[in-house]
Amino acid sequence: MPSNPNEYNNFPLSRFESMLKTNDVYFFDSEEFEEIIQYYLENGKVALAKKATKLGLEQHPTSTNLKLFQIEMFIFENDLETAEALLDNLYALEQNNEEVYIQKANILSRRDDHKKAIQLLEMALKITNDECDVLSLIGMEYLFLEDFESAKHYFMRCLEQDEHDYSALYNIIYCFEFLDQYEAAIDYLNDFLNKNPYCEVAWHQVGKMYYILKEYNKALAAFDFAIISDDSFIGAYLEKGKTLERLKRYEEAIESYSITLGLDDPTSFALLRIGKCYEKLGDGELALQFFTKCVEEDGLLDKGWIAITDNYIKSKDYEKALYFIEKAINIDGENVLYWKRYARINLRLQHLEEAEHGFRRTLELGNYELETWLSRSDLLIKLGEFQASVNNLFQASEFYPENAEIEFRLAGLFYILKETRKAEFHLKNGLKTNPDFLMILEELFPKVIARNQVRQIITKHKNTSV
Repeated sequence: MPSNPNEYNNFPLSRFESMLKTNDVYFFDSEEFEEIIQYYLENGKVALAKKATKLGLEQHPTSTNLKLFQIEMFIFENDLETAEALLDNLYALEQNNEEVYIQKANILSRRDDHKKAIQLLEMALKITNDECDVLSLIGMEYLFLEDFESAKHYFMRCLEQDEHDYSALYNIIYCFEFLDQYEAAIDYLNDFLNKNPYCEVAWHQVGKMYYILKEYNKALAAFDFAIISDDSFIGAYLEKGKTLERLKRYEEAIESYSITLGLDDPTSFALLRIGKCYEKLGDGELALQFFTKCVEEDGLLDKGWIAITDNYIKSKDYEKALYFIEKAINIDGENVLYWKRYARINLRLQHLEEAEHGFRRTLELGNYELETWLSRSDLLIKLGEFQASVNNLFQASEFYPENAEIEFRLAGLFYILKETRKAEFHLKNGLKTNPDFLMILEELFPKVIARNQVRQIITKHKNTSV
């Protein structure tokens, strides 16, 4: 059965759509309805597919295939009970129809009962004329179960049935990768290439395996074979570019990435990598041009905005760096990487309140690195916000207990706040944890470390630890 009405010059489809516009009722045979429904499903027009199914069943109420389409719609809408009831009725009449088993398995899969789904698909496999499709479905169920060895076995059987089923090939490689079986993947792909020497997808995957194993020259050779097999294969040029970068052959990497720009609309990835290559070659101006093109192509790609910002930071043009990181934040205010740079740039510019805000947002967004807590604490000290700094450090201590850098800061703060007992507790704790960080008191609290009582505690610790 043709799956696309274009094979019949769209005549059933155009008649059907004309009928919808005029509210007239035309007769279609059941196969024409099947073509129309299949077309709408393949093009994501589910509402029209439902309408065609309903009208089809009104004209052909006994059509098994139309009933199966109806069941598929109910499953798609997650109305599993209705779908199951219809399937049970159909099963009583069509026990040798593999689609009944496939749809029953589909329902079980939706309910996360993958083992029973596999049992039904195995039954479908015994009676189907399209083994490849069923083998692929079984493979997917094993993927859901995270049984990658079994999944790999079924996808391999599928590829044996149809050597052009590249989705099966990709799934096989996915299983190999998940199992860290990279050498085995290469062996399998080489066997496949012995039978299909011009399969660009297989060469591409071999290259990716060698790249993971850091065998970059072998990876490069594989990507070249992929390009020989299909000189318009964008993925091969991109992977070749990445590999050339690893080999520090930046001019050749730029050439490989640039070819992709002529094959299709420019990708932000290619533009970013060309910029990075120019950066490695010391041409900051050209790098900046490509980083700018990258964010023009995809304003949501954080690596593009970060590359522009870092480029200006390297040239110590902090005002421009701040301008671009603020643009990035206006697009995506939940990006931790943006806020970290915002804080650091403002710190360089001595915009202390803005820098503190940047570190606070970084923490609020879940970046709990020790450096972030300490940087915010030090800024709050400079701003005279001593209690806020204490609160910040207590939060940090939940993630980094018994940390000397935190303890010495708390000691200094509590001396300033005239809470001597707490100050002495944290000072002694800091000395006990790591006395090398005593310099924190000297740098942040010079007046505190000059106090006699503080010097006495430090001297006593040194004497007792000798």
